[in-house]
Amino acid sequence: MSTTPRRSTTGLRQFLNIERQRDWIESKTDFRDADERSESLELRFKYAARFQKLLRRPQAQDVLEILGRYGQSCIPMPRRTERHYWSVSCLPSTSDKPLVRVNASWMELFTLYADGEGIRSRFIVHLSDFTTDHSPVQGHVDEPFLERCVETPEDVGYFFPRGADIFGINVRGSASIRKFLASRRVLRAIRTFNVTHMNRGRNAYQASHCYSVADYMLEG
Repeated sequence: MSTTPRRSTTGLRQFLNIERQRDWIESKTDFRDADERSESLELRFKYAARFQKLLRRPQAQDVLEILGRYGQSCIPMPRRTERHYWSVSCLPSTSDKPLVRVNASWMELFTLYADGEGIRSRFIVHLSDFTTDHSPVQGHVDEPFLERCVETPEDVGYFFPRGADIFGINVRGSASIRKFLASRRVLRAIRTFNVTHMNRGRNAYQASHCYSVADYMLEG
């Protein structure tokens, strides 16, 4: 008998094996989520005032509608994995002043900002999913594809955060954000990145999870 200790299962592997995760990324299957949520009333009340403040912003309706799309399309089993493997912050007190931010593990996944009376977004994904040859080479970004995924070319931009194979995409305007999320290739890329980081273990931002915002992500 081997005496080598078995590594404990972490992240999404506790709920879905790698093959089922890949099938979900490729939209080949879906699976039943948990019926009940594991909720912290302390956290719900802690961020209730921030949520009310968000509701008074002119962007609130677009923010919550887009978060609903993101939650249902881009996060596997969002009820079962809520807070422990992903979280959403409401009006977090960071220097870039976002309206909401979705995180997993130690990584930012998706952020929405005010842009005048409208909104703009930031997606963090793998660079190799957005290059012409699927390599993590910054000079090979598939710019024509990015421009086709939004209403007008001026609505999309990109940058290179620190880290290997990490890519940041900025999309401006609710119409372009919706169109961006509707692209099958984009959806596959977002799911791939999110699964990668949800598999890294427990979410480091559990204490900033806003249940009131998450309500909209889970309802779709």
